[in-house]
Amino acid sequence: MSRQPESTRTVLLIAHVEREEATKVAATFGNDLRAEGVSVRVFDVDAEPLQGAGLDLSSGVEVVATGDGETDGPMDGAAVGCELAVVFGGDGTILRAAELCRGSGTPVLGVNLGHVGFLAEADVEDVHEVVRRVVARSWTVEERLTIDVRVSVSGPDGSKVVAETWALNEASVEKASRERMVDLVVEIDGRPVSRWGGDGVVCATPTGSTAYNFSAGGPIVWPEVHALLIAPISAHALFARPLVVSPDSTLALEVVGVQSSAVLWCDGRRTVDLPFGARVEVVRGHEPVRLARLHAAPFADRLVRKFDLPVQGWRGAAEQRRNGG
Repeated sequence: MSRQPESTRTVLLIAHVEREEATKVAATFGNDLRAEGVSVRVFDVDAEPLQGAGLDLSSGVEVVATGDGETDGPMDGAAVGCELAVVFGGDGTILRAAELCRGSGTPVLGVNLGHVGFLAEADVEDVHEVVRRVVARSWTVEERLTIDVRVSVSGPDGSKVVAETWALNEASVEKASRERMVDLVVEIDGRPVSRWGGDGVVCATPTGSTAYNFSAGGPIVWPEVHALLIAPISAHALFARPLVVSPDSTLALEVVGVQSSAVLWCDGRRTVDLPFGARVEVVRGHEPVRLARLHAAPFADRLVRKFDLPVQGWRGAAEQRRNGG
């Protein structure tokens, strides 16, 4: 990481401002950074709630206009020049931050105030340690695989691309109406694999394997594994197992049921309506998401802690001590 002059150090501050606790902690964090000589940048939609929670906007805080943060792509370069984006909230807020920082190269550091918080690196009670580590530039950056998604629709003049988007966790094609299933043909690398009728299909990354993919019955995949995942959602089919494929594969889902209509969701933030005949192609993303890390704990430890998994009776630690490990 290149060292910037001290006078230009800027940290982007993002909070789930609809949650009082997140707003208060973020405001305190921002004031603490300013006291250490680090400038803070906030989005206009967050500025008033943060100020109301005590963030001093009079000096060393830059407010940037970004709109509502619901569109694709970088937010007019608002994150450019920030050495870090620190996020207070759950995984949904961190996904919002990843969207806002896209194209800037700014790594995202999450402070968890949600329930599970797999994407977060610290918990709220560790916020003073986070301040210290940020001031000292004591973090590493981990790049996470993303997916690029393209939607095309067949018409009288051939197939036309109607939307292009991306996701860090997953792209899911789901039924648009509660009373009807959606029929989807799954294609991998240009070859049909199966047809599933049900609630939909999730195409996930390893990062997203602990999110919607997990709820749909898909496998948990370690973040450093490069792969793409497919999991059907409540499929009515003899073969309805999740699949793990090469990160260089092209996945495609086609809406084939005559009465089917569907909707594409990317990270639960961006949507595209899918009529009969629509085709969704999913490939490895051209731009990874950069996550800042404060700890070198193995993913297995994070998994056990977040899901409160039972590990009583494990004797590995004693064996390692006896073997000099």
